[in-house]
Amino acid sequence: MRWGRRSVRGLWVIRAGSRQHPSRLGLMRMKNLLIVFHSLTGGTRQMAEAAAEGASTEPAVATRLLRAGEAGPEDVAGADGYVFATPENLAAMAGVMKDFFDRTYYPALDRLNGRPYACLICAGSDGTNAARQIGRIATGWRLRAVAEPLIVCTRAQTPEAILAPKTIGAAELAACRDIGAALANGMAAGIF
Repeated sequence: MRWGRRSVRGLWVIRAGSRQHPSRLGLMRMKNLLIVFHSLTGGTRQMAEAAAEGASTEPAVATRLLRAGEAGPEDVAGADGYVFATPENLAAMAGVMKDFFDRTYYPALDRLNGRPYACLICAGSDGTNAARQIGRIATGWRLRAVAEPLIVCTRAQTPEAILAPKTIGAAELAACRDIGAALANGMAAGIF
């Protein structure tokens, strides 16, 4: 189908004849994807940045990448979809991510129902408990998981290895990019 637009008394009207889709003409509201992350050793940051890179391939979705300590209730309420990325520390999500959820949970409660989310976990060995914690919070917000949690295990088991800067492998970063792209594309298409 061919699309176009013209102004009628200040209103934009779709008309046949142009080769552009209405979303490209500014006739549809741009969607917003919020990626909230915490990273101490760089692994989770790399994963979050890869998801943002994947999401940026969808021009109808604006992507914001925020550190958990900087994100607030207004950021959460203003987004149409989410990626939550955290390291797993002592078999739990990082404390800074927990603080983010503590500060935003009640102000955003009943304002996010049905919105899509995905989560990324950077873990030393397991990661499932951090994913489960985020899943429970998302259930309370009535968010809809659109992907299984992506858990990247670094196999860091000694204090030195745990605290050392991390480098996430190309395959794992590609999976993070795919999640970001799929979430953004689904949001733009109205699938979620």
